[in-house]
Amino acid sequence: MLRPRALRESRRAVQAWAELGVIMFLFWFCDRSGAVREAKKSYDRDLLFAVFALLGTYGWKTTLKESKTHAPLHREQTEEMKGWMQVLFLLYHYFDAGEMYNLIRVFIAAYVWMTGFGNFSFYYVKKDFSAVRFAQMMWRLNFFVFVTCAVMKNDYMLYYICPMHTLFTLLVYGALAIAREKNSEPKWIYGKFIACFAIVAAVWEIPGAFKRIFTPFTFLFRYVNPAKPDVHPLHEWQFRSGLDRYVWIYGMACAYFHPKYELTMKWIDERSTTRERMMYQGGVVALASGALYWWWVTFFTLDKVEYNKYHPYTSWIPITAFFVLRNSTKKLRENHIELFCICGKVTLETYIAQFHIWLSTSQMPNAQPKMLMSLVPGYPLLNLMVCSYIYIGISHRIFDVTNVLKSACIPSKADNATLANNAIFGGIVVATALGLGTFTSLIFTGKT
Repeated sequence: MLRPRALRESRRAVQAWAELGVIMFLFWFCDRSGAVREAKKSYDRDLLFAVFALLGTYGWKTTLKESKTHAPLHREQTEEMKGWMQVLFLLYHYFDAGEMYNLIRVFIAAYVWMTGFGNFSFYYVKKDFSAVRFAQMMWRLNFFVFVTCAVMKNDYMLYYICPMHTLFTLLVYGALAIAREKNSEPKWIYGKFIACFAIVAAVWEIPGAFKRIFTPFTFLFRYVNPAKPDVHPLHEWQFRSGLDRYVWIYGMACAYFHPKYELTMKWIDERSTTRERMMYQGGVVALASGALYWWWVTFFTLDKVEYNKYHPYTSWIPITAFFVLRNSTKKLRENHIELFCICGKVTLETYIAQFHIWLSTSQMPNAQPKMLMSLVPGYPLLNLMVCSYIYIGISHRIFDVTNVLKSACIPSKADNATLANNAIFGGIVVATALGLGTFTSLIFTGKT
């Protein structure tokens, strides 16, 4: 109602909404206005790995810190892993490094594994299935991507990571929320794992089942690439979600058995002699390394089409091997590179922003970012540095802005009445904004 006192009390939220508008304008200006030049992607393997090596060396030399806990798979360690994977994932897109395709598939599977691992750990331990907690989770995964879709006129599935993680998060939530009072009984947990596996197998393995189930939701999961207009609108969703359809269940299982794994590593650390401890650690390293090598020569070296056939059933092998190797000694567990943790906290923001503020979709809605944003034409290295500086800065602002708005729109405590009122009011605002946008677009462009 524009009351001065209310505006003062809500100053941070008002500023955040204004900043979000500026960020959306920058997305449009860089990727839709035609005012920013484009450049072709050029693959240089040496440069790609040199950039990553320099970043890793800098992070290790300047931001190596002791972790808060020495337990395996602690929060700082998984954030660190998300960070260095995201750096390689972004460089893969920037340089169009096709030869890294299979490795990137493993990285995405690792993100989905963390979805199962992290959400299971939270709901199993905290037992918080409240509507407020659920709304906070959905906000984190979808608020910014929905705003971006509305402004840039893109399908939700262009940013496929978001719907994929949303689906698997909902499945974890549902698995533990149903008969939640039985979660303390192992037989019920095992039964839920089996049920999840059976449901996934039925949906993705039985021919035709996937499309029958998701056809009513085509409006949400459709994607038609302008370069391939004849492809079925649900093809992309089926392909992307199907690649990692099982690994989130494996993530839940790892979270459930994590306490036993932690006790095992603690038992090895407490061996009375160095020789005995090194013998056990050496055995762990040898076993994990052997499994990783076998997976590498058997599956990883396949071409991408052939590799995709095996990926849903084998991606857990390199993920497990890495975590076993990363946690094989106490020294490895007690340190982390803070720089990669910082990168890991904004993976969602950097993933979405790269489409419009670092790369370029050539002014075409729903197009893949096949070009680069070019602010310093003719100087590719300098252009990479300048564009990356802007892109990373904006991504961090997006992270802060969405968190401020989450606090403003979703009550911090279990207040379902306030949450419902905010949802209704938010729906009215969104519908009004979309209506005005459509009307304005029709007047000035003749298109919706």
